[in-house]
Amino acid sequence: MNREQSGRIQLNKKMLGKLVVLAVMMFGFGYALVPMYKQLCEALGINVLTQSDGMVERPENTQVDKSRTITVELDGNAQGPWRFRPTTRSIDVHPGELATVMYEVVNTQARTIKAQAIPSYAPQSATPHFMKVECFCFKEQTMGPNEARQMPVVFFIDPKLPREVKTITLSYTFFEIAGMNAAK
Repeated sequence: MNREQSGRIQLNKKMLGKLVVLAVMMFGFGYALVPMYKQLCEALGINVLTQSDGMVERPENTQVDKSRTITVELDGNAQGPWRFRPTTRSIDVHPGELATVMYEVVNTQARTIKAQAIPSYAPQSATPHFMKVECFCFKEQTMGPNEARQMPVVFFIDPKLPREVKTITLSYTFFEIAGMNAAK
């Protein structure tokens, strides 16, 4: 082996070392992005699917505003192998009043399925005023084969809801978590 080839081999070894270090750094950065993204989203209040502790503290001084009534319309959409619907289509509540509604889900498959519900609100301006105390949407749901379940949503409407809002639509989309099947 001549001197030129030996020098080339040494340069190639150095380059390989640098590329390995770079690949490890890239992997580490990609791995760190998930918790950084989660922290950033929580800090900014965006893309938050579930609340961190699963509960909303009911403010101590909340007064029920009997002078007005808000109609909460309920909707359920299923994206998967089940039936999903609210047990009632609407409920009238006073701002500040604690209310409970039920949603029913039936797994129509002969296998265990993991699923998650994502809420949406209309009008969008009502979103920060719709305070859920308890909700099946806070956690993933594991449904056994052919299992039927009724799941509660306990909520109140913040009395600071703008007076022009008379109706709020609460809609859930219940979908299977991809790759999370617990087939038996």
